[in-house]
Amino acid sequence: MADKKIFLGEEFIPTQWYNLNADFPTPMPPPLHPGTGKPPSPEDFAPIFPMNLVEQEMTPARWVDIPEEVLGIYKMWRPTPLYRATGLEKALDYPGAIYFKNEGVSPPGSHKPNTAVAQAYYNKAFGVKRITTETGAGQWGSALAFACQQFGLECKVFMVRVSFEQKPYRRIMMMTWGADCVPSPTDTTEAGRKILAQDPDSPGSLGIAISEAIEMAVLRDDTRYSLGSVLNHVLLHQSVIGLEAKKQLEAIGDYPDVVIGCAGGGSNFAGLAFPFLADKIAGKDIHVIAAEPTSCPTMTRGPYGYDFGDTNQTTPLLPMHTLGHDFVPAPIHAGGLRYHGMAPMVSHAVNLGLVEPRAYDQIETFEAGITFARYEGFIPAPETNHAIAAVIQVAKQAKEEGKAKTILFNWSGHGLVDLAAYDAYLSGKLTRYELPEEEIQRALKALEGLPKIG
Repeated sequence: MADKKIFLGEEFIPTQWYNLNADFPTPMPPPLHPGTGKPPSPEDFAPIFPMNLVEQEMTPARWVDIPEEVLGIYKMWRPTPLYRATGLEKALDYPGAIYFKNEGVSPPGSHKPNTAVAQAYYNKAFGVKRITTETGAGQWGSALAFACQQFGLECKVFMVRVSFEQKPYRRIMMMTWGADCVPSPTDTTEAGRKILAQDPDSPGSLGIAISEAIEMAVLRDDTRYSLGSVLNHVLLHQSVIGLEAKKQLEAIGDYPDVVIGCAGGGSNFAGLAFPFLADKIAGKDIHVIAAEPTSCPTMTRGPYGYDFGDTNQTTPLLPMHTLGHDFVPAPIHAGGLRYHGMAPMVSHAVNLGLVEPRAYDQIETFEAGITFARYEGFIPAPETNHAIAAVIQVAKQAKEEGKAKTILFNWSGHGLVDLAAYDAYLSGKLTRYELPEEEIQRALKALEGLPKIG
């Protein structure tokens, strides 16, 4: 019988992060300053991010050393185990192998602390005393709260008000780790007061929370802002996932034919996929799939162009697949995938044909998640269910073709704090939803007048 789990000792934690930017066959388009139309200088980012992270954002280096202090905290949960999904294989009567990298074993229960710990370290080293951020469903906010506690930093989290009220356990996790978590919009920022003046009962949005967090960061010299996805340095930090997975598969003499991850902003997908994309660029025959929701089909239906990373247009213009910076996704339960844009590096990989994006409806994804939970035991996060839906689709197609493909996917987090979403599915309250074309066209009007790519 094949091993169910493939472990690595702590001595196998990667000591360097991998940067796919160094291996793209054609260079990625640069971000642009919205005022000058030219690539921003490092100084343009200085009020928001510490300069050591700005340097990582712009580095051309293939490998970046992981600081000893970060490695020491990684040891709490890394290396994460690689599982053989034998129960799912049996349920699907699948002749090949299905593996998943279990990132749910971290203290906050997801892949997010891979970058949260790194960002907290670099902020601390730069002399920052407090970090601000936003969070929707709460995965990122809880990861950063945990990381800040490790380095003695204050953490201020602006949580979208509707999530603050509907997801109390994520909020409680943040507070347990010492963070100040407040419902956004607030009356403590100009951005928040403007929204409240228009609508005192505003439920909030991720765009509003981002604006509040950035505004709070630039008001004090001892404060910086932190982002949990999209940016180059975030995807860099997540590469430990794929680097470990390659070592684990090598230890048992296997290699994936297909690599799959869910994708909202792109961090967990890139973390697993990018080290394998390096092999694909070098000539390896491997199929890489990014799974997104039909309600927020950034890659499958959004154009590749320049857009702002936030609703209030405070960020540089980023080259990415986008639905428009003022797009408001439907309130699906996979809150971590409800973002209007995709990470520039992931978008570039899609544009080059290195990655195939696929979109899945929330009913299909919860059906997949329930199947996984019943045959593998672990209850996945709603976001992770999108990857599982893709795995089941690929396995069924391979079986029909008489092929025994090896499938690897990122189990990006557990769903134990998201059981209300499962309750909604099990009680029949969820419905199928595909974003109407007219809504996409309306949202894309926000791109009029912005620079084009190519």
